[in-house]
Amino acid sequence: MATQTESATDKGVGLSMALGALAVVGAIAMIVGALELGGIPEITAAGGFAGAVAFSILAVAGIHLWD
Repeated sequence: MATQTESATDKGVGLSMALGALAVVGAIAMIVGALELGGIPEITAAGGFAGAVAFSILAVAGIHLWD
């Protein structure tokens, strides 16, 4: 009889996907800042970069810490 040794919970995967989506939003804000479409370009790009990096780190950590 086969036994399952490791499983990922749906909550951990969902958390990672939600944080990954926020990282994509941060990357889009970084592109908007680079194209100088609104606001102060350097601040917009820097905020987008910070958001993308922070949410990416949280997405990876969420998978590891949830189990």
